[in-house]
Amino acid sequence: MKHNLLTATTTLALGALLVAGCSGSPASGGGTASSGVPAVTEVSVWHYWDGANADTFDAMVKDFNDSHPAIKIATSNVPNADFLTKLRASASSKTLPDVAIGDLIWVPQIEQLGSLADLTGLLPADLLSDINPALTAYGKINGKQVSVPVSANNLGYMYNKTLFGQAGLDPEKPPTTWDELLTMGKQILDKTGKPGYDLYTQAGDSGEGLTWNFQVNLWQAGGEFLNADNTAAAFNTPAGKKALQFWLDLMSSGVSPYAQWGQFEKGLGGSAQEGSWMVGIWAPDPPFEFAAAKVPYPADGKPATNLGGEQAMVFNNSDAKAAAAGEFLAWFLDPVQVTTWSETTGMLPVTNSVATGGAYLDWVKNSQPALLPFVEQMADAHARPNTPLYSQISLAFAKELEKAFAGEATADQALAAAEQAVNNVIAKG
Repeated sequence: MKHNLLTATTTLALGALLVAGCSGSPASGGGTASSGVPAVTEVSVWHYWDGANADTFDAMVKDFNDSHPAIKIATSNVPNADFLTKLRASASSKTLPDVAIGDLIWVPQIEQLGSLADLTGLLPADLLSDINPALTAYGKINGKQVSVPVSANNLGYMYNKTLFGQAGLDPEKPPTTWDELLTMGKQILDKTGKPGYDLYTQAGDSGEGLTWNFQVNLWQAGGEFLNADNTAAAFNTPAGKKALQFWLDLMSSGVSPYAQWGQFEKGLGGSAQEGSWMVGIWAPDPPFEFAAAKVPYPADGKPATNLGGEQAMVFNNSDAKAAAAGEFLAWFLDPVQVTTWSETTGMLPVTNSVATGGAYLDWVKNSQPALLPFVEQMADAHARPNTPLYSQISLAFAKELEKAFAGEATADQALAAAEQAVNNVIAKG
């Protein structure tokens, strides 16, 4: 899929905006040079990528700048831990960047900081329809498409093939259901003395490790985390109890000891629900022989996984800058760039045409076969609730569920307390 015609149209529109009399210097992104030639529009982009990801992004930005002389993309790396704080400060001083690329769950918070452009007016319609719908749905706030994904990841089942073999299990046949996961995990424990399956059972400082792992099983059981308009908890249901009981059964059997997350990554556990990024982290020299599969789900349930990744937002700093930012994002989300970005970083494609295309799938099968289950799971992926209160909700939920895992509350008590805690967060706003 190409967007050459629309790209050309957008470029002409950008030139018209520039010639039409936006005042200012070329460096500030407006105006026309005295020769009548449109000034260069500079677009500032903040992101938190570092290392190889940042190098790849900067190299791609250079390619864009070299091929789009009327636009200059200027990138700034802002550490993840400081990103929202710095963005809030820039909103107060009216020095917001033109584009912010941050964690998916930040979108509703960033939307409150300044006026975000409606990207349906800046990006090709066929491009937007090609993006994984769970990802575009997350960026829809108050009827506007305020963000689009530029990277994606999800949670899958990863397992230690050596421990599988030592336990008498077939390393080429991972579990596909909850019952199989529990049975195989118990066999690994009995035969090797190693825990069969890691669980994120502690709330920690943010709660999100526990919450976003648990949400996978909640959705698989047919439940929801919040109601449709994010105004109340929706997990204190039979589906929620079924998911919680599954975790408690794993723990009571010894397959998933309390507060033991991380054993799998050390080679001391049989399996875990892990992110697709682990494939890239462990390539090309993994600490042990591992494989990946889709997340097991209940026999009477449905497949599901949780989405992560980064989304891009465009602030309405000026018409010219917004148009130029749209031109850049349309270029970045073209199949050629999506493929380059995905293959180089190991992140999952955000567009369906690339994720299901022969060229990318051939690369996965030949170069990173452990990524294939994660790619295939994108069709079953869910996004977390897009509410600015999500971080507080996640922590409140996790703190109450941890009490059940620590033996301080029953499943019913923990779910009821979590429901009350989450609703209190929402009520306080």
